[in-house]
Amino acid sequence: MSRNGFPRHPLTRAVLSGLILASSSAIALAQENTPTDLGRVTVTGSLIPQTQIENHTPVLTVTAEDIQTRGFTSVAEVLQQNSLTTGGLQGGQTSASFTQGAEASGMFGLSPSYTKYLINGRPMLSYPALYNGSDTFNNLSGIPIDIVERIEILPGGQSSLYGSDAIAGVVNIILKDRMDGGVLNVRGGGYTEGGGNDFRVSGAHGFNAFDDRFHALVNVQYEKSSPIWGYQRDLTKQNNTKGYTPQVPTNDFLVYLPDQQNAYVMMDPTRCANVAGQFGGTTVLGTRATGESCGSPFSAGYKTLKNGKESSQIYSSMSFDVNDNFQLFADALYSLEEVQYNAGSGYAFWGSDVGFGAFVDQASGEYMNLQRAFAPEDISAAGYRDIMSTDRNKAYQVTLGGRGNVGNWDYSASFSRGEYKLTERSFARWANEIDSYFEDRVLGPVLGVTDDGYNIYNPNWGAFYSPLPAGDFQTFTGFTYNKSRTWQNLGRAQITNGSLFKLPGGDAGLAVVAEAGSEGWSYTPDQRLLDGSVWGTTSVAGAGHRSNYALTSELRMPLLESLTVTASGRYDAFKIADKTVDKSTYSIGVEFRPIESLLFRGKYGTAFRAPSLSDAFQGRSGYYANGSVDYYRCGELGFNPSDTVGCAYANESVFGEQSGNAELEAITADVWNAGIVWAPINNLSVSVDYYNWKIKNEVNTLSSDQLLLAEYYCRNGQTNNTSASCQNVSDWITRDGTGKLEKIYTPKMNIASQNLQAVTASFKYVQDIGRFGALQFSSNYTNMIKRELQPQPGDDYLDLLRDPYAMWNYDQYAKVRADGAVGWAKDKWTTTLYFNYIGKTPNRMAYLGKGYDYVHPSGYEAGKWGSYTTYNLSVNYQAMDNLTLSMMVNNVFNKMPDGQAHSYAGNIGAPYNSSIYNPYGRAVYVQAKYEFGKK
Repeated sequence: MSRNGFPRHPLTRAVLSGLILASSSAIALAQENTPTDLGRVTVTGSLIPQTQIENHTPVLTVTAEDIQTRGFTSVAEVLQQNSLTTGGLQGGQTSASFTQGAEASGMFGLSPSYTKYLINGRPMLSYPALYNGSDTFNNLSGIPIDIVERIEILPGGQSSLYGSDAIAGVVNIILKDRMDGGVLNVRGGGYTEGGGNDFRVSGAHGFNAFDDRFHALVNVQYEKSSPIWGYQRDLTKQNNTKGYTPQVPTNDFLVYLPDQQNAYVMMDPTRCANVAGQFGGTTVLGTRATGESCGSPFSAGYKTLKNGKESSQIYSSMSFDVNDNFQLFADALYSLEEVQYNAGSGYAFWGSDVGFGAFVDQASGEYMNLQRAFAPEDISAAGYRDIMSTDRNKAYQVTLGGRGNVGNWDYSASFSRGEYKLTERSFARWANEIDSYFEDRVLGPVLGVTDDGYNIYNPNWGAFYSPLPAGDFQTFTGFTYNKSRTWQNLGRAQITNGSLFKLPGGDAGLAVVAEAGSEGWSYTPDQRLLDGSVWGTTSVAGAGHRSNYALTSELRMPLLESLTVTASGRYDAFKIADKTVDKSTYSIGVEFRPIESLLFRGKYGTAFRAPSLSDAFQGRSGYYANGSVDYYRCGELGFNPSDTVGCAYANESVFGEQSGNAELEAITADVWNAGIVWAPINNLSVSVDYYNWKIKNEVNTLSSDQLLLAEYYCRNGQTNNTSASCQNVSDWITRDGTGKLEKIYTPKMNIASQNLQAVTASFKYVQDIGRFGALQFSSNYTNMIKRELQPQPGDDYLDLLRDPYAMWNYDQYAKVRADGAVGWAKDKWTTTLYFNYIGKTPNRMAYLGKGYDYVHPSGYEAGKWGSYTTYNLSVNYQAMDNLTLSMMVNNVFNKMPDGQAHSYAGNIGAPYNSSIYNPYGRAVYVQAKYEFGKK
């Protein structure tokens, strides 16, 4: 290290230069790049302060200035557009998902629950509702973006430092803790295609007192945005016009015959004339190969693509220097948020098959079912805006602690408490009321019963094919209220010595951390969802808590000036129900610098994920396993499990139940990475890293087929190769006195495995161009080399990179992602162009044909959608010393995923892969930032 404390390696100077420039103002960016005293800093990925920014673990940093200049509107957007986020995600576009009002992210296509999310180094609270109905995850929407100092993203397994969940990586969202004076930010804008209007205002102020021994920061942020509706985009306002089949209307008024392969039959003598005014006057007669129905091709547009939101956050951080060696600190974050969305007309309908089943039409003698969607005219003058579902959540997290030093030892101790409450107000159709309404208004009295038990009616077809009278819709609809909650307590103590003893390469460092805490989860659905009062919708309750403690240590040893070895180990124990799940993890990292400008790095370690509270305590939910093979009874008839063709019990329908399982073990992973960082000159650095995961004991449910096959083996004294023991089989399969299957039970189990490989690359370059200012270039790249999944023991591994059918069924993601920025600064101006690149992904036709060699009879071929790149542009002008004006244009060229439409049918309302792409289009924002009170 040089005398001024700045690391002498060009490698470190180059990376630091990039960080300094990325976080500087417009004037500073254009000035000469002068080294600054860095000293020792703590970087996510190590507990020991150090002078080297690049070490054995790659860390990607997104600064507050990056967030501003690249046009990001939220923390969730920062992470979702990151090159490491190769996987598809559920969110506002995913109609009727379990967490449509939340915002998630993940890494390398793995579940969001495989990434550890931290705020100021402490674990975020889990969202009370479950991702995809079964998985615990973190909602990223409640973090005030204007007070974010930086976001540090640490890819790869990190459990030896951060414990459970850190299999894919760690994200540390670091909020500002000090400020000289104050700042007021006002921003507004919206989408040029319509909808999504947004207004955000935030203010922050720093306070200093007691001879500069006391420091406090208070930030308040408020934001309100309107939703984007499907009818506001050409791609989603109507059923697909560019598909491999002609466009057809939605079946909004449908009569079909269940005993004639569900053939459609037109029973309206006016042939849809009476309902032509529905959906804004777009309802017409639709003809398919299956028959005729009345419907609108535009009904698909009556759903939200992007949630509306109103949110407020208050954040405060403070510290007090008791003396030169001891400091008290505290911080608190409170968030109140209300999110609105609508799943659309596809989830606002009535059908006879769900309630009382098929009936017989007296006039024709045919078995029939009815289906009736509700148009905005049926609802009210405001239409679908009157039946918005609302997620209202409030959360807080408070930390109190102290830190100091004694000699070469630094110490800290803290206690954190957090709680997250969620109320989901969801549109509902009351079962008895809606069935009775259509029975009374359309079907009329029961005229008799057929020999096989079906009611006979003489329907009033005029009433069926007509708009609802005003006010009728409200007699059979309303809202349900689900309440859920998570809470967390965590005590943490750490001691660190950065100069434990001397080694040839420098001082060795040691850190030891002890943690203990508890957390709980409860999900209490509206009772009407559980007792059958709600038409077509059910829910699942669950509640539980766990306690845990952990001990972590890290030792950093610079064995030579060119060689540093870092070892870390951690022991975690979780008390879940009456069971203790414990796990030891470790990692060994190596940094080798053969010359000052070149770093070789690598790390090998283990990672894990403890059973989540939802995995352990989620309640039972029912389903029907149709087409099941009863291997045991087929065996009694002489059939072998490998050939049950002709067996009378080879196509059974059996009721099944799924649930959490308090006996689950931890998910485990072996993870290693290796890479190189090269900095030939002070203002250039390039890095490439390779990652490898082998994940075992993943949580999944045993299929009904696997369970029934296990029963055959157990009852016949043969080897059972499934994860269910013979005792499990006996407990989980119920038969009546005659031996007929009555019920099967498939709880969550540790049965799946995955293997992943990925390569990432990063590039940073800064060029001073004299009187023309300065240029900065940066980019990041991720390429998934391998991803294979074994759903259950004994199954073949599925290739999720090359098998499009498996990819669409199990996960949807891009093999390659990249992003980057070019910044130019001169005098009072800075301009940044940011790009986001999504590589080729399988088209829908490849899924339908289960391979890339499929050709549809229409002539459309299976294949891949081309790469997809969007650009954001920002311009910042420092109008005065304390006033900066900004304009941001996101998706400058108004890029849309409309090129995907040809591989979707003509009855699809969103003909694109909504888990990866969106049709929001161009957004324009203006912002004013005013700073005041600086000394």
